Amino acid sequence: MTLMNFLVGLPVMLLCLVVQTALTFWCVRHYVRQSVETQTARGFWTGIRPLVVAMLAMMVCNLLQIGLWAALFVVLGEFGERHDAIYHSAVNFTSLGYGDIVMSKNWKLLGPLEAANGVMMLGMTAAAIMAILQHMIKVQQDSLFASAEAVLRRVAARRDGAP
Repeated sequence: MTLMNFLVGLPVMLLCLVVQTALTFWCVRHYVRQSVETQTARGFWTGIRPLVVAMLAMMVCNLLQIGLWAALFVVLGEFGERHDAIYHSAVNFTSLGYGDIVMSKNWKLLGPLEAANGVMMLGMTAAAIMAILQHMIKVQQDSLFASAEAVLRRVAARRDGAP
């Protein structure tokens, strides 16, 4: 039965990877497009809006993956109600591991597979958000340096007697 767990779980893990990768690329492209369009605009919300959109999109993606695992559990007959399947899947995916609901012995190894998958997918989400945040910080830093250089040029010009 162990082999069967892997044969059933690995395709779901690969599907989750494809979904996560596709959405992560979309989020990064969305951020880049938005940051280019709003580069001249100032303001906290203008700069942070693309990050918020990316974070929300990736969280929806993670919820979709939890739903994929829950659907598998229902198809396998492990849960009669979707709510229990989604709850159990969310506990596994986030590696929370309450243990209040457990699957039958035949499919029990799907839980650790989903937990491993969830850790990797949530890690990809965190990495993408961090990459976007690092770019935002770099843009702000470059802007501050450019402003400081302009001030220094004006001070030097006044000191040298230039208008």
